[in-house]
Amino acid sequence: MTVPQPMSPSEPEPRPLPAPDFDVEDHIVGITAFLGGMANVIMQLGLRPVAYGVMESDVRSGNVMEHPFKRLRTTLTYLAVAMLGTEKERDAYRLAVNTVHRRIRTKPTSPVKYNAFDPQLQLWVAACLYFGFVDLLEKVQGPMDEATADTFYAHSIRLGTTLQVRPEMWPPNRAAFWQFWENNLDNLDIDDTTRAYFNDLIDLKMLPLPVRWVSAGFHRFVVTGCLPPQIRRKMSLSWTTSNQRWFDRTMKVIGSSLKLQPRALRQFPMNYYLWDMRRRMRKGKPLV
Repeated sequence: MTVPQPMSPSEPEPRPLPAPDFDVEDHIVGITAFLGGMANVIMQLGLRPVAYGVMESDVRSGNVMEHPFKRLRTTLTYLAVAMLGTEKERDAYRLAVNTVHRRIRTKPTSPVKYNAFDPQLQLWVAACLYFGFVDLLEKVQGPMDEATADTFYAHSIRLGTTLQVRPEMWPPNRAAFWQFWENNLDNLDIDDTTRAYFNDLIDLKMLPLPVRWVSAGFHRFVVTGCLPPQIRRKMSLSWTTSNQRWFDRTMKVIGSSLKLQPRALRQFPMNYYLWDMRRRMRKGKPLV
């Protein structure tokens, strides 16, 4: 297993020009966080140090198996603040997250080492978040034009720099990013321990049994469809051409319904969690 490294070309690669009239709020679609969220967690934790850092963490309040709804709030608030928040709000949330991250390190007996402040590991997490945004947006809305895609990519650096990723670590353009992504995706290592943990997440073992009866089958279908083929293979998940057809149809139906919704509804719950974070800031309440 190789820890992801930032691109270091021999000559600086040009950064694309921003698209005119770009508004990032046009590209925030709340339902994509639910559709692709668990698949994205698996991608992030496919890097074993990140997986063991999460699985062995003593921060029980952030444990998704024990507090799934609090974990959902924390994660979606981070995404909302990173993509839509002001510099002051991002600084405040960085401080709150850092306070928790100071306690997250792997144990001496762990098969790998993890430090939540490691910018190389955070770079991989941020890359997964960007991939999740773009992949699900294009699944439900179709591809962006080149200028918009370039501008959205440049804006998405905030997914890393809101924590400890330095700007120069972020691949300078989309071509460099996809090279970085494919190189590191092939190097992910899912062992038996992490595979079992991922299957518990996919099967919604953290939720009450009646919810699992209703939702777990569809959730497994969607998560499998959102995972890159390399991770499906590492997870031993079956996926047929028929599955892919049904998945594509499902995404098209969702995309059609989104076109009928006003932007505020389309953004929910991301806009709600940003509002909630701002409310907590005003009242001096904990942000995480």
